Amino acid sequence: MTTDDKIGLDVEQRGTTQIVRIYGGKDALLYPQMAVDLAKVVDRADKDPNVHAVIFTGTHPDRFLSHADIVWLQQGGVGFPPINTRVAGIVFRTATAINKVPGLRSIASALGFKTLLQLDGLHATFLKMNRSGTIFIAALNGSALAIGAEFAWACDVRIMADGDYAIGLSEVLLALTPGGGGSQRLTRLIGPRQALAAVLEGKAFTPAEALAVGAVDEVVPQDKVLERALERAEYLGLRAKKSLGAIKRSIYFGATLPILQGLQFEHAEFLVRDQDKEAQKRMLGYIDAIKASGDLPLLDPKIYARSVREGRIGNYSKV
Repeated sequence: MTTDDKIGLDVEQRGTTQIVRIYGGKDALLYPQMAVDLAKVVDRADKDPNVHAVIFTGTHPDRFLSHADIVWLQQGGVGFPPINTRVAGIVFRTATAINKVPGLRSIASALGFKTLLQLDGLHATFLKMNRSGTIFIAALNGSALAIGAEFAWACDVRIMADGDYAIGLSEVLLALTPGGGGSQRLTRLIGPRQALAAVLEGKAFTPAEALAVGAVDEVVPQDKVLERALERAEYLGLRAKKSLGAIKRSIYFGATLPILQGLQFEHAEFLVRDQDKEAQKRMLGYIDAIKASGDLPLLDPKIYARSVREGRIGNYSKV
């Protein structure tokens, strides 16, 4: 099998970071089995305390992930009676419940709900990425449209190659609407006005445009994308994994709630972290350092800078 024919994900371990290479065949498409494989990769990385970051990157010379296999989506829309959005919402919630029960999932798939269940599973994977203490980084080696862009926006960090590439939501050009979370995540990244304009038109951002509006975090030469992603993975991965998960949940889920509920959400995450053994150990060390020095170590610019570099407060006697 050549690289052009290969479909799936390859995982390489680099210390506490995993590099996941995406093989989507010659056209760099997302196929249903790849979504299943992605769920397994994310689940393992979330549960493994030794995996601090996961980098996703494409293997096509100019594409991260083009979009979903259109045949898969087209066939998934055949066989349903005409429904409105209210009924569709009920169907989607039902699919979420069915996906949690293996036996029901098999029956529903046989009855023609397979594509619906697969798409719901992909949503669940993206949400797990948002809840996880693992840092997920999209190393965009090339273009990413539709589900390719939605995948990148479900990650925590996006580093894109500079060049004649594009990232955006093209669904309207096929008389569709984003279905992988794009309308929601892009809006939270760049604001409703700019997101609406982009999605209505179906025109993707260039790397420079994406950086300017906040749809990606960095733009670097293509041959430096993976290197830069590894640097960010190592840097962010120095921080306590459980704390990263609490922070991500507070921002991804708490920040969109009404203020009182958001504060309660944050407070709950804080209380859990405050009791954690590692947090207690670090706080006691900080208290001892205050007593020894007679000052607050984090108010020393050199100590603060080093602590940020190292992802933790360490030995205060050597700055």
